[in-house]
Amino acid sequence: MKVKTILVSQPEPKIENSPYFDLQEKQRVKIDFRPFIHVEGVPAKEIRLQKVDLHDYTAIILTSRNAVDHFFRVAEEMRFKVPDTMKYFCQSEAVAYYLQKYVVYRKRKIYVGKRTFSELIPLIKKYKDEKFLLPSTDKLKPQVPEILNDLGVSWKQATFYKTVISDLSDLADVYYDVLVFFSPSGIESLFHNFPDFKQNSTRIAVFGNTTIKAVEERGLRVDISAPTPETPSMTMALEKYIENANKR
Repeated sequence: MKVKTILVSQPEPKIENSPYFDLQEKQRVKIDFRPFIHVEGVPAKEIRLQKVDLHDYTAIILTSRNAVDHFFRVAEEMRFKVPDTMKYFCQSEAVAYYLQKYVVYRKRKIYVGKRTFSELIPLIKKYKDEKFLLPSTDKLKPQVPEILNDLGVSWKQATFYKTVISDLSDLADVYYDVLVFFSPSGIESLFHNFPDFKQNSTRIAVFGNTTIKAVEERGLRVDISAPTPETPSMTMALEKYIENANKR
């Protein structure tokens, strides 16, 4: 069956040269974007109930741009002036670069990992006498606390923001040839909104092994997956599939 319409379960890209827009034009398909989940900040008063006093910490571990936004939001709500001496341990260059939204980059102590959390470990080890705060989502990967506990550093995790299921009721009568998912939470949202969802001829595209597992646990069929050596990005995987499906 040919592919004419695709729904990506994420917000629409803000950059003009997104590969999704190139894919849409090149393959003459319609691509819509709709976040199946969204992030909501936890109020400062709830964070205090987690026994968090920002004055107690000398270093912040930042795993995502959401963590950056919500750390500084909470600091403002708590009227806490982040000291210039604060150390920032950023999981990736993208997170570190985003930090510039809040601090003067060259005047701060910023340590940057490559991509995964485990790649931050050598940097944290160098400063193991610091007191670390990990502002995170309520769906923190279990290996993160395991890694920090194994290091024996002084650290605390606090939930600064939560992943919430979006209301998709307006999509009840809308059909797409392909649905694209990037996390198990997206699959959870699909069935929360549409408990009787049947896949039928809808193709499902997924990114990452945990998402594949979530799809299969729901008895659904994975038609397109990434990353693979041949198609490291979702847009590449979609393009390969569309080229085959639409030439029939």
